[in-house]
Amino acid sequence: MLTAHKIALNPNNAQATYFARASGTARFAYNWALAEWQRQYEAWKADNSLPQPSQRALRRQLNALKRERYPWMLEVTKNAPQMAIMQLGDAFRNFWAGRAQYPRFRKKGVHDHFSLSNDQFSVKGSRIRIPNLGWVRMRESLRFTGRIMSATLSRVADQWFVGITVDTGDSPKRRAENQGATGVDVGVSALAALSTGEKVVGPKAHKALLQRQKRLSRSLSRQHQAAKVRLGIAANAPIPKGVRLPVSENAKKARAKLFRLHARIANIRQDALHKLTSDLTRRFHTIAIEDLNVRGMLKNPRLARAIADMSFFEFRRQLEYKAGRRGGRVIVADRWFPSSKTCSVCGTIPEKMPLAVRQWTCPDCGTLHDRDVNAARNLPALGLAAPSRATTSSVECDACGEEGSGVSQSGNVKPASTKQEISTKLPLRRFGQV
Repeated sequence: MLTAHKIALNPNNAQATYFARASGTARFAYNWALAEWQRQYEAWKADNSLPQPSQRALRRQLNALKRERYPWMLEVTKNAPQMAIMQLGDAFRNFWAGRAQYPRFRKKGVHDHFSLSNDQFSVKGSRIRIPNLGWVRMRESLRFTGRIMSATLSRVADQWFVGITVDTGDSPKRRAENQGATGVDVGVSALAALSTGEKVVGPKAHKALLQRQKRLSRSLSRQHQAAKVRLGIAANAPIPKGVRLPVSENAKKARAKLFRLHARIANIRQDALHKLTSDLTRRFHTIAIEDLNVRGMLKNPRLARAIADMSFFEFRRQLEYKAGRRGGRVIVADRWFPSSKTCSVCGTIPEKMPLAVRQWTCPDCGTLHDRDVNAARNLPALGLAAPSRATTSSVECDACGEEGSGVSQSGNVKPASTKQEISTKLPLRRFGQV
């Protein structure tokens, strides 16, 4: 089983500069290969005697000309451009298989990263050795034992991380406590309602920090408008094609503050989801959830922001792979099953129930229902009646950090927190069961 462990790094200024150069080299190689792929494909369509483009051929071409045209590539590890082109080949395979869209050019400052193969780096304790750079400190040591497959160094806001993929083999599974089957109904007012009557309130990180985000966004916008005025362009006019705005130091600071806030929002959301899904898979062997049309729900302009803040798809993804680690199963109910308006006591289904109705009384048995809890109680019965829709996790590469150190960690290692983030400057808003 492939398991990825994402660890924060403590680089000095020289090491952070090297990471930025390596990421830029990987981005340039990826964009160069994508442009060449498109050009060679058009040439092959015009003349079938020409070879079709491939990532292997593009890697050989770049190796042949980089010493003359791009000598700055030699300042960083050779894996940065080579692995980027290999990732382009994977992107095209995913596109042909219908799993992804057509590959797009990478942009500077957006998901900056570069990858290393397992023969180009080594890990010793809380340090990792990077080619042409040396040892870099990590915030913690690698938690998993097994064969190290690869590593990816990425930047989130102004913090660098390394994600190390380890093949842990077929490790024994930690069985769930098996408190029976449970249904989970996700929502906006409460992140999850359980069939046991429990409700877990989500942190709603984006809503809590929305005003701060607006303030920082306006500050960055003013910096861009001032830059346009210095070039003689009206503040509200579009930037002419081919014109690049000068970036002042104040603009860099404003952008860094906004990026840090976005990273904090994502960290709070991920922390809540990891804790909730780890608790559910630890307690219950069988978990029933709804098959939500999240893409369609996001088209509602009034609820789109609140729905996106809850991350329904990420909740299901984590639930499935964590249940698979414990030998449990996740049952997905039919999308059109009326779980909210079906009485969990007698089975009566009212004709209409608007979304604004949060509590209702069954007209036949007189039971007072909470809308979310009632939906959660209807899910286990439906799921157990249709076991063909049950899924155990088939995800081979997943995130780490929940329940101590993964299924392969030795028992003498202390359990690790579900939270992987390192920012502790601001207190997290508490959430829990009510």
